[in-house]
Amino acid sequence: MPGKISSTKAPEQTFEEVKFLKRLIDEQKTVRVKLSDNQEVEGIVEFYDTNFIRLTRAGEPNLFLFKHDIKYLYEI
Repeated sequence: MPGKISSTKAPEQTFEEVKFLKRLIDEQKTVRVKLSDNQEVEGIVEFYDTNFIRLTRAGEPNLFLFKHDIKYLYEI
């Protein structure tokens, strides 16, 4: 029927975040993280769990960043 709306719900969890973070760790990719206060930091994701990521930085202290404080992150 044309115009019929699907009653299928989107999944609550796609697990893409887990795959993405695991790949960043395995490949030791450098990332830039933009925080909710617009501060930006760079480093390598060394560890993550449900609440935070650990960012390892060359020549600077390592950071534990709470996920709720992260706007976005991307590879550089």
